[in-house]
Amino acid sequence: MNTFGHKFRLTSFGESHGEAIGGVIDGCPAGILLDTDFIRSELDRRKPGQSDLTTSRREPDRVEFLSGIYKGKTTGTPIGFLVRNTNQQPSDYDPLETVFRPSHADYTYQYKYGIRDHRGGGRSSARETIARVVGGAIAKQVLEKQGVSVIAYTSQVGSIQLDLPYSQLDFHFIEQTPVRCPDPETAGRMCELIRQVQSEGDTLGGVISCVCKGVPCGLGEPVFGKLHAALGNAMLSINAAKGFDYGMGFAGIHQKGSEVNDPFYRRADGQTGTKTNHSGGIQGGISNGETIYFRVAFKPVATLLREQATVDRHGAETVLKMSGRHDPCVLPRAVPVVEAMAAMTLLDYYLLNNAGGHDETSFSR
Repeated sequence: MNTFGHKFRLTSFGESHGEAIGGVIDGCPAGILLDTDFIRSELDRRKPGQSDLTTSRREPDRVEFLSGIYKGKTTGTPIGFLVRNTNQQPSDYDPLETVFRPSHADYTYQYKYGIRDHRGGGRSSARETIARVVGGAIAKQVLEKQGVSVIAYTSQVGSIQLDLPYSQLDFHFIEQTPVRCPDPETAGRMCELIRQVQSEGDTLGGVISCVCKGVPCGLGEPVFGKLHAALGNAMLSINAAKGFDYGMGFAGIHQKGSEVNDPFYRRADGQTGTKTNHSGGIQGGISNGETIYFRVAFKPVATLLREQATVDRHGAETVLKMSGRHDPCVLPRAVPVVEAMAAMTLLDYYLLNNAGGHDETSFSR
């Protein structure tokens, strides 16, 4: 299960402290002029060492494309790529060779496979998300030709929550704060909280919100291929993701149907729209043409720089205290990963929706 998608597919490979992280993208429409600077900027948003809120590991994270691109354009054949690891410090993980970190994948990988790469978590490391960001950066460029945009931001860190709806936010502020929150005042408090918890050797979780504009009506399959289920599957595959809701989500249980139903009306362009958007742009599992918005909850990072009770692989109780370079909060670097998974999902479902009846070369026009 290292392949994501139906028509637009990403297969990823690599471990945190192996030679490289890489992938193969299949099903990308031909003739797309790729902006490699944009792909590089997306990787820069995910890479470590961006600020004092992230791990101090220094990696350039430069992508090398091996196939599927000719004269800067996609050819419709598989796009192979690599991002080499250059700043490994596997000795930081020596204590983990026989000991399991609480709430990490160490124990489950060892139990399932009988062997594991303990260096940085191996395949379970968040470094695996590099391949997702490359795939997402390409998917974004295809979607842009259809007028679709995908923007995510940090909306909660610990108990500090951004209460404003997405429609009242200035997304230009997202990249101006190290925590990627579009409200500078709230962002400042979030950063202060992360630094405080970091100084205690502890970690924090929170919520990333995502807004997808310009999504056409009709994406999504009946019953088992619902668009919101696909988005939920994509988001919950991200390391440390613990929850997903869209539209009114769980908040809707406190309201009546008369308060959350979205009345239809005829827009000035003659198309059908909804006066409100409690549905989050999806009804019956199919996009309705309104903005899609959702939230992803992330747990606190499992690796703590303080003592934790655990056991070794023989079942003997022990105490573990980690050292090395670790994120106190995944949210700032997870924002581009959420965007990438959303973009790949939407493009995949766009291609599914038009399979057999749409000239995919129109993407390149």
